[in-house]
Amino acid sequence: MRALIQRVSEAEVRVRGAVVGASGPGLLVLVCAMAGDGDAQADALAAKVAKLRIFKDEAGKMNRSVRNVGGGALVVSQFTLAADTSRGTRPGFSGAAAPEEGRRLYERFAEALASEGVPVETGQFGADMQVSLVNDGPVTIWLEV
Repeated sequence: MRALIQRVSEAEVRVRGAVVGASGPGLLVLVCAMAGDGDAQADALAAKVAKLRIFKDEAGKMNRSVRNVGGGALVVSQFTLAADTSRGTRPGFSGAAAPEEGRRLYERFAEALASEGVPVETGQFGADMQVSLVNDGPVTIWLEV
């Protein structure tokens, strides 16, 4: 699985103008299940995100996790993280998991992250979503497991 993690002051996702998920200080997690991924990858990615030390401690160093700071996570499905641009200028997405499996692993990831003690809100899988955020730092981290 792949994820793009952004440390945020706030984030929200809208579908047809209505807010379907939001977070205050914490993380925006754009996540993509890749072909061949399974429960083990979803669980491992969730554990890594929960423990990722990208929040400042008292000395101003990135030494605290989202759990340590009491932050939440807005988790949004993002199949375009599977983009392959190696053959031209039009990305291919054949490396992404099939939609049914992608949905299942996206939901598994969100549940696993919540079980790690991180309050989780989500977008709507497969919908045309508008995501807004205030990136804190900015801090943006690419993860793959």
